[in-house]
Amino acid sequence: MYFCATMETKRQQKISKLIQKELSEIFQREIKTQGNIMITVTKVNVTSDLSYARVYLSVFGPDREAKTAVVKEVNAMTKVLRGKLGDRIHLQVRVIPELQFFEDDSLDYIENIDNLLKS
Repeated sequence: MYFCATMETKRQQKISKLIQKELSEIFQREIKTQGNIMITVTKVNVTSDLSYARVYLSVFGPDREAKTAVVKEVNAMTKVLRGKLGDRIHLQVRVIPELQFFEDDSLDYIENIDNLLKS
């Protein structure tokens, strides 16, 4: 499985945006999280054959351990999420891609840089 984010075709970009939009709605409306945790889909990369999708999640929660636990929990629900995604996009794509979820820590990185610059 090879992901190349630099040379995405228009089709890959369209499918990525479609998956991002639909998964965002699924997380917002259909997936219940415990506590004050909000999940946002920040980026989706699909392979050139559209069979795999890497989904980056930004998790807003109380602490770092809770964020990691949420990403693990989401990865455990991959089949359910892929089914819900398939129900929504089956008319636009031939094959529903396999989903892999990763934590997007870019906001933490930006916050760390900001704190370093302030001190």
